[in-house]
Amino acid sequence: MKYQLRATWLVALLCALGIMLSACGGPYEWKGGAVNPPATAPDFTLTTSDGQPWTLSQQRGKVVALFFGYTYCPDVCPTTLSDLSKVSKQLGGDADNFEVAFVTVDPERDTPERMQKYVKGFNTAFVGLTGTQEELQKVYKAYGVYVEKQDMPNSALKYTVNHTGLIYTVDPAGKMKVLFRPDMTVDDMVSDTRQLFAQGAA
Repeated sequence: MKYQLRATWLVALLCALGIMLSACGGPYEWKGGAVNPPATAPDFTLTTSDGQPWTLSQQRGKVVALFFGYTYCPDVCPTTLSDLSKVSKQLGGDADNFEVAFVTVDPERDTPERMQKYVKGFNTAFVGLTGTQEELQKVYKAYGVYVEKQDMPNSALKYTVNHTGLIYTVDPAGKMKVLFRPDMTVDDMVSDTRQLFAQGAA
């Protein structure tokens, strides 16, 4: 009987240690696409939908989620912004330092007024960014963003824009360590975002 009790106690102890080691040991595994090695995010300045300059390097201390899209986008853009709004809500108090910046790939139609109404419809804290074609092209190139205008002569929209669907995340120190894919769950994005806060504060 004593042997059985000791054996049971030992198994319980080993299980507890295993849980602790699992929780505390080893590096964090990113749910999104890891950037190896981590790189400093290219700095840029664009204009917010209310006409103010917005510079990436001035957002230090925050986790910034950069997403490139356009207001007439029928699918990936509204879905992604909706997911990012859910991420923000799940972050609780950290949401104040979670900046979502929506960079237009269609400046011809995305006027400041339209951008303002569009992004605030998902979350009032989100920022819509635009600029001249030259300014935007420099940002697309710096981040490797694919943008291609596709004519739709039989549509009232006239054209659509094919573009990269990744979310470029920047940690509080200005580093890119992970990219969010369009197919990621909200919970996985929340997990990676919390890790970016933790590593950026370390």
